[in-house]
Order: sequence, then C-alpha cells, then structure tokens
Amino acid sequence: MNLKLHTGPVLDIFSANTETDLALPFVENGISAGFPSPALDFVEVSIDLNKYLIKHPSATFYGRVKGDSLKNAGIHHGDLLIIDRSVEPTNGKIAVCYLDGEFTAKRIKTAQDMLWLVPENEQYQPIKVT
Repeated sequence: MNLKLHTGPVLDIFSANTETDLALPFVENGISAGFPSPALDFVEVSIDLNKYLIKHPSATFYGRVKGDSLKNAGIHHGDLLIIDRSVEPTNGKIAVCYLDGEFTAKRIKTAQDMLWLVPENEQYQPIKVT
C-alpha cells in the first residue's frame, strides 16, 4: 500500500511500494506503426514495471502533479511522477524540490553561480533559489 506522505498545492507525495509484482503484457518484438499484427492476441511475455522503473526502492517516492507549470515538458495535472531522491540534480533536468515548505517540480538551470527553477509554461516566472 502506498502511504501519502505530503499534500501540497503542487504535488502530493506518496511512498513507493515495491514489494508487489505487477505482471503486465509486454510486446517484446516492437510495435508496428502500420497494420496491427494478429500475433498480439498471443502475447505471453510480461514485465514488472517496479523492476524497470524503480532503481533505488528505499529512495523512491511517487508524486501526483497539481497544476500546469510543466505542461510544455509533457508533464500535466494529474500525472504521476516517479521521484528518486538518490539521483543527483543536474543542470537542464527536471527535479522535485522542497522550497519554502512546499514541494515543486521545475527544470534546474544554473548560470553564473546562481540556481534557478524554471517552469515549462510561459505563464509562470522562474524562481531564483537563494
């Protein structure tokens, strides 16, 4: 069971339960962009998304996005983020940050010894981190 750890205006944060197995059908030979293959009715290979998407279970959380500040990056209201806090934040990457008592998700930009959290929506202003 995923436990809700934080509720905020931008993200709800949940613990990641990686002890379960969820076997989903997996098309191992690729997916045709043309006509569908009748062989898809006989897919027997399965994949567990926990094993492929979560590399560091003890450092991983889920976050439900609230708002549209990352819409131009393809991250929309209601999307579920997989957050691995063991990954080092780097320039140009999107990160979940805890700022002024709230979580936010923005693109990291470093310039001239300054750190900015930059939205992917022109309706929002970048945040200078001091």
